[in-house]
Amino acid sequence: MPIGNVTQQGNAIFVFDERGRKILEKHFGFGRGDGLKGYTGSTFSVKWGATLYTFDEKGRQISARIN
Repeated sequence: MPIGNVTQQGNAIFVFDERGRKILEKHFGFGRGDGLKGYTGSTFSVKWGATLYTFDEKGRQISARIN
């Protein structure tokens, strides 16, 4: 199911489909500069510490890159 929107509220990331239905919720311990960095129709990226994580629409981690 394609990603329509991704938002962040506090330490939670919410992923919505194209119809606005929540399909995923992930929680992180965010520090300064951490959080949601962007999304596409099939992935979203979150900076956590020194690492940029990319997840698919089901919340599975598909990559991690140390900055």
